[in-house]
Amino acid sequence: MSGSRVMRVIRVSEFGGPSVLKLCTDAKVPQPGSRQVLIRVHACGVNPVDTYIRTGTYTKKPSLPYTPGSNVAGVVDSVGDGVTTVKVGERVFTTATDSGGYAEFSVATEESVHKLPDALDYEQGASIGTAYFTAYRALVHKARVKPGDTVLIHGASGGTGVAACQLSHVLGLKVLGTAGTTEGMQLVADNGAHLTFNHREKDYTGKIMEATGGKGVDVIVEMLSNVNLHQDLQMLAVGGRVAVVGCRGSIEINPRDIMTKETSIIGVFLYSATPAERKECMALLEAGMEAGWLRPVIGARYNLDKAAQAHHDIIHSPGATGRIVLTM
Repeated sequence: MSGSRVMRVIRVSEFGGPSVLKLCTDAKVPQPGSRQVLIRVHACGVNPVDTYIRTGTYTKKPSLPYTPGSNVAGVVDSVGDGVTTVKVGERVFTTATDSGGYAEFSVATEESVHKLPDALDYEQGASIGTAYFTAYRALVHKARVKPGDTVLIHGASGGTGVAACQLSHVLGLKVLGTAGTTEGMQLVADNGAHLTFNHREKDYTGKIMEATGGKGVDVIVEMLSNVNLHQDLQMLAVGGRVAVVGCRGSIEINPRDIMTKETSIIGVFLYSATPAERKECMALLEAGMEAGWLRPVIGARYNLDKAAQAHHDIIHSPGATGRIVLTM
């Protein structure tokens, strides 16, 4: 019985910097309740939002103590009453967890657990949930892209950026992507971007405008709006939209930049997605896994006891190159 077993898990007992992530080595393995699945975790994705929640300043504020992490991949260890979609021993990944993912075992509701195709490894499975669901929500549900649109993925070499590039390409968009390093730009090009730009270069916005013939881009998926939003508004075409995915502070903008071209700034908050929207997104992602274009890129791997270092690096890395994952 899982109740008699212990596991290693990361606990957060106070909000603050990365050092509040503490390894506990004798936590009880949780037991799945009705319509829940217990997963033996092989890998867990680390998302920027995990770091925002950890500080205690994010919109979603968990009760203390808590275990971070929503995207895990592993093997079904046991199931609760009423579970019919997965079986013990099957490879799965999650889009959310009930008990937290930075752990050797994690409980998730059945509706958040999905079978992991053999073509993807556990690290890739742990990199699907938040990144691809956020990218889909930004592009389809909020920016309402259509084939032929030009999209700029601003900060395209991270986990969500790579997902947005792959999705944009398959949706028939002209894909422009930025990164901060040569390696990052190559990664972006390898994952669906038709043109790449170095956002550390002083004149990169001019190069983007030149690439569009001065028209501007129809949609921008923005990962760091507190730095880039003002420039984004200058690069939009008439009627263009900025989908704000990431923000680490405030920024001052001139509303006239929105008025003259009748553009829009749209917030993206994954937790607001309805069950129907999640089901729609999952249908496309399953098709992507089957077709082979959905291929998460792993940038860095950390052992569970290095979770604090992973949280530091995901924010302070000089240039992202794919997803960060914790391995068990």
